[in-house]
Amino acid sequence: MTPETQRWPAGKRMAVVLTVDFFDAAGILTQEPRMAGREKSLSVWQYGAKRGVDRLLGVLDEFGVSSSWFVPGAVALEHRALVQRIAAAGHEIGNASFCCENFDALDLARQRDSFLQAQSTLADITGAAPLAFRSPFGNWAPGFAETLRAAGIAWSSSWRGDDLPYFHPPAGAADAPLVELPLHYELEDEPYFSFNLFPPIPVGQPRIASYREVLANWQQDFAGFRRFGLCLPLRLHPEIIGTAGRIDLLREFLAGVLAHDDVWLTTGRDVAAWWRSQHSGNAPGHPVDVFAPLHQPPITA
Repeated sequence: MTPETQRWPAGKRMAVVLTVDFFDAAGILTQEPRMAGREKSLSVWQYGAKRGVDRLLGVLDEFGVSSSWFVPGAVALEHRALVQRIAAAGHEIGNASFCCENFDALDLARQRDSFLQAQSTLADITGAAPLAFRSPFGNWAPGFAETLRAAGIAWSSSWRGDDLPYFHPPAGAADAPLVELPLHYELEDEPYFSFNLFPPIPVGQPRIASYREVLANWQQDFAGFRRFGLCLPLRLHPEIIGTAGRIDLLREFLAGVLAHDDVWLTTGRDVAAWWRSQHSGNAPGHPVDVFAPLHQPPITA
């Protein structure tokens, strides 16, 4: 393993990336179709566009932090001015499909169509084609990574399975490497706080965790990631973290991160570019390479 102080630029010990899923009501409608037409319930997820985005942008500006936002194309069309403000504030805009689809329910052709439609929409709205992709739900089909590379996507934050960036298997020597910044459920806000009475989310209903305990979890993970010199991606949602009370959870977490001058707090774009400049491949035996044949497109006659 590379010594921690040599793994990141300027002698930094670890990397931290704040990612934000701005899915509005599209995300919950994919997860729970019975939400359709239930305006009272949908308003919980629409709160992000109404209040949460502005509150989150305010905290990021307060701390001088740049972040990476993932936006479905349909959400960008509905909230064009809001997405433009996010981009104008210096935050990266990534592709999260067109309608926040569950990729497990789509074949490769439909996954490509959704991605490319979102890519065109986001480029039109923000003035720049996204360099990042996140699958909102589900796995992508064999061959989809080639679509990402061909469209100029440099990095993804969709998979799990590691606490350092890694490369998705290339289709050929000429392909630009696609960097993955793997996620962790404990480093998200949704598993702790997502809640609705009916339709029940989650099924069984016991949720809305203690803010103090969630903050303690994130702080403990931060300490561990810093100890081992890793890459910590925090995954947030404006309708969840952007409430009047929870926003201070993020504020306190950021204050703790920035109290250390050996932490590189930046965008996923910057981390991916650095990783690509320093590495030509994955460590021998990395699972993504061991199982690479499973992720190749089928051979056709």
